[in-house]
Amino acid sequence: MKNYFQDLDKAFDNKIRLGIMSVLMVNEYVDFNELKQLMSLTDGNLASHIKSLEKSEYITVNKSFLGRKPNTKYSATELGKKAFNKHVDALEKILKGGK
Repeated sequence: MKNYFQDLDKAFDNKIRLGIMSVLMVNEYVDFNELKQLMSLTDGNLASHIKSLEKSEYITVNKSFLGRKPNTKYSATELGKKAFNKHVDALEKILKGGK
C-alpha cells in the first residue's frame, strides 16, 4: 500500500489554513472582511495565516479601493488548487485505508 501521508501538504496542517483554502476553492475570490467573518478570526490571526499561504504561492492578494476604503481580495492560485486537491485526495485515501 502506498504511503499517502507523504502527499499531505504541511501548509494545510493548520485548520485555519485548511479552512481558508476550502473557502477559496469554491469562490473565485473572497475579501478580507468576509473571510474573517466566515472563519471567526481576528484581523491579526487571519493576516498571519494569509501570509503563510501567500508565501507558499497558494493564494494571490489583490488590493484595491472601494471609494475611499481599502479592499483586499484573495483567490487560490493554480498551484494552490493543485496542492489542495492533492492534500484532500491523500486524506480521502488515508481514511479509506488506501483503497
